Amino acid sequence: MKQFKELTAAVLTLLATVAYAQEGEAPAGPSDVNVLGKGNFTSFVTEHPLVLAEFYAPWCGHCKALAPEYEDAATKLKEKEIPLAKIDCTVEAELCEKHGVQGYPTLKIFRGPDSSSPYAGQRKSDAIISYMKKQALPAVSILDGDTIAEFKTADKIVVVAYLSADDSENSATFTAVADKLRDNYLFGTTTDSALAEADGVKAPAIVLYKTFDEGKTVFDGAFTTEGITNFANVASTPLIGEVGPETYTGYMAAGIPLAYIFVDGEEIKEKLTTAIKPLAQEYKGKINFATIDAVAYGAHAANLNLETKWPAFAIQDTTKNLKYPFDQEKEITEASLAEFVKDFVEGKVDPSIKSEPVPETQEGPVHVVVANNYEELVMDNDKDVLLEFYAPWCGHCKNLAPKYEELAALYFNNPEYKDKVIVAKVDATANDMPIEVQGFPTIKMYPAGAKDSPVDYSGSRTVEDLATFIKTNGKYKVDAYVAPPPEPETEEEEEEAEESKAEKSAEETPVGSAAPAATETPKETVKKATEGAQAVVGDDDYLPHEEL
Repeated sequence: MKQFKELTAAVLTLLATVAYAQEGEAPAGPSDVNVLGKGNFTSFVTEHPLVLAEFYAPWCGHCKALAPEYEDAATKLKEKEIPLAKIDCTVEAELCEKHGVQGYPTLKIFRGPDSSSPYAGQRKSDAIISYMKKQALPAVSILDGDTIAEFKTADKIVVVAYLSADDSENSATFTAVADKLRDNYLFGTTTDSALAEADGVKAPAIVLYKTFDEGKTVFDGAFTTEGITNFANVASTPLIGEVGPETYTGYMAAGIPLAYIFVDGEEIKEKLTTAIKPLAQEYKGKINFATIDAVAYGAHAANLNLETKWPAFAIQDTTKNLKYPFDQEKEITEASLAEFVKDFVEGKVDPSIKSEPVPETQEGPVHVVVANNYEELVMDNDKDVLLEFYAPWCGHCKNLAPKYEELAALYFNNPEYKDKVIVAKVDATANDMPIEVQGFPTIKMYPAGAKDSPVDYSGSRTVEDLATFIKTNGKYKVDAYVAPPPEPETEEEEEEAEESKAEKSAEETPVGSAAPAATETPKETVKKATEGAQAVVGDDDYLPHEEL
């Protein structure tokens, strides 16, 4: 992890050094990432109109993975006067709590001290740079003959509207789309008819410029927000793309199925890309096609119910999270894939559903959900259902397990509550679920009467907070939590209390008298702060394919 460019105070320097030392890492050289804390946060985000801030913890694995990407982006955005900053939440707990930090790393965009929004881009340098450049511009940039050429190449995807000066209706529609999609694309507009003519269009017109495929696509639909939005999403997707760190989230959010082609070398990649190009053209806007590097991301095949042998092909319904793997006993050819895709579109291919056996009996207070009883236990009943999506290897899930059992017992062991609330769990690595889980543990509430609108849980993982979440978001508002009575003091604790009184008496002795030390060492402070933060804020375990 990169070291700070400068520190705000000697104490912060010492604390940060200890924190790094505990992780076994030595501070590195100068950094373009600004270090913020309680003393300089407000003044910094007031002075700079746009700031990307990372709230992190030194022990957080995902923060360590982000660090070099964040540093590189900070250096490249420095010339654009877009500063990147970071806040160590083990030191600045109060500041992090104020800004609603629930997990690490949390990235937020600040436009002044009282205006912030979540960063919704990828955690790679190029993606951070692209995202923040868009944030620095207005939703729609006004273009003329001097600026349009540079604007067309300012990003991988740029959308330009050619409109008449008096066309307020279409201008308003285009601006509405730009406001909605500004995180994804750059939008510009011009009323110069000569510029439209030079590009072979006539107002009103929209052209999407891109650095791949044919280079640009002209919009030929009606000027509606839905029409322009669909056009931008379809035209911005490569005919045959590649699933990777920069593209995975976009494909999942596209709203149409994704066809994966797993390849383990350039030769087979080129061969299959050529074979599926006619299919990609035929189904453009209906199915996205993309290759995926089986050497780097082969583990993702298991999420599509494929074996790890290559090449391989599968289609994923990204809205329902259904998987349609191509029979790996068959040869992948242009003809065989054409038949498979045609059958898929016509609804002739059944999804592959991975499920553990349905438990024969209910053991313990936590109900066990599998793919084959999900509808029965979670969706088709009149109970409030709290469902944890976990992975057997997830350390945070293991830490949560005893608390989750204690929570479930509050309802399962109470005759009045057990018919109203179910606390359940599902191994999301062994069972196909209708939602795409991004991290473990993921906890959702499915309220009775509103099963199609589950509520995500993002609070601390304590029995009390989880029970409060059930009470607040469930249909029946069941209040099952009872605070445990205070434990009686032990003889040892009584002795400590007497010592504390003695220390207090010593502190009140006249000046010049001996007094005990009343300060912690920086190492003790960091240790306590770190342990406290880890107990409340999770560094969640993410699925392997989240690293795409």
